[in-house]
Amino acid sequence: MTEPIVDAAPALDFDLKSLPKVSLHDHLDGGLRPATIIELAEAAGHTLPSTDPAALGEWFRESANSGSLVRYLETFDHTVAVMQTKEGLFRVAKEFVEDLADDGVVYGEVRWAPEQHLQKGLTLDEAVEAVQEGLEAGVDAVSESGREIQVGQLITAMRHADRGREIAELAVRHRDKGAVGFDIAGAEDGFLPSRFRDAFTYLAENNFPATVHAGEAAGLDSIQSALVDGRALRLGHGVRIAEDIMVEFDESDDTGEDDDNIGLVTLGNLSSWVRDRGIPLEICPSSNLQTGAVAGFGEGIESHPLDMLYQLGFNVTINTDNRLMSGVTLTDEFELLVETFDYDLDDLLELTLNAAEASFLPLEEREALVEYINDAYANLG
Repeated sequence: MTEPIVDAAPALDFDLKSLPKVSLHDHLDGGLRPATIIELAEAAGHTLPSTDPAALGEWFRESANSGSLVRYLETFDHTVAVMQTKEGLFRVAKEFVEDLADDGVVYGEVRWAPEQHLQKGLTLDEAVEAVQEGLEAGVDAVSESGREIQVGQLITAMRHADRGREIAELAVRHRDKGAVGFDIAGAEDGFLPSRFRDAFTYLAENNFPATVHAGEAAGLDSIQSALVDGRALRLGHGVRIAEDIMVEFDESDDTGEDDDNIGLVTLGNLSSWVRDRGIPLEICPSSNLQTGAVAGFGEGIESHPLDMLYQLGFNVTINTDNRLMSGVTLTDEFELLVETFDYDLDDLLELTLNAAEASFLPLEEREALVEYINDAYANLG
């Protein structure tokens, strides 16, 4: 992890939206504008819970805030339904990039599953091409406004399907045409990455990187399989790696303050491996609360183990997962960390640099991104 170059963290008395950000875990079908969903649904003849943008946005947030990943995933029935044509995919992708840029994101990896967007006759390649055209149009629109953003596609296979190898081959076909990595997503519990061993082997043989959803709805076995079978270079969420960490409390300390009576912290073999090798964790704080991924650690954001992981030296990155369902931006997530864990500017810089270095950009481009972020933070004073 790169050391930040800011000397002393000034008071956070400025708009966090102005900070340059890196987004590694953000789903295309989880970031639509409610107004866009309504317009595309009308054209497609798809019935929505509401045709009022504000009410529809609230419906998505309430439906996702159930504590169940299965219920959370059901909200995607409506977004995926309006992303079945070239026009729909193009518009959603273009607006996705514009919204990222409006939040200060300068590099973003956009993950989505092409196999879910073939109901109206598109082929897998046509779907990927439509999204890429939309992403490039979004980049151009941002550039015309005097800002810069770079994006790449993370081509994703659904865990419950049997198209892993086919989607892996699709990703490799588009490696020089916008695709920067591979992922598997969907219902995690009961669908270990080992089901896609052949696909991951193919990717490794073709030197194509993978990030794997693991440690969200399932625990340590899923993370182990992601690392062994999936050859994961990053862990999507990965937050349940904290289940392999034992924290002992000093009962002789009667101050009543939890921060004062923490004693020995012991890492298991798996958590030691993840930490010591700097395997990035794509943590999504608000989403983790909604889906119940961190329910075993407590109820509120203050119980989220991300701060413990960060303090212990894990390679933590902060992400949004699904901006529509969680009703958040990356700026919102940063503000949440500042309010909950008293993070300062140096902390936000370190988390951002972690994400920049964990990106699937070529080395030279990663170095340029790190330099840009460091310069932006250094100029804040």
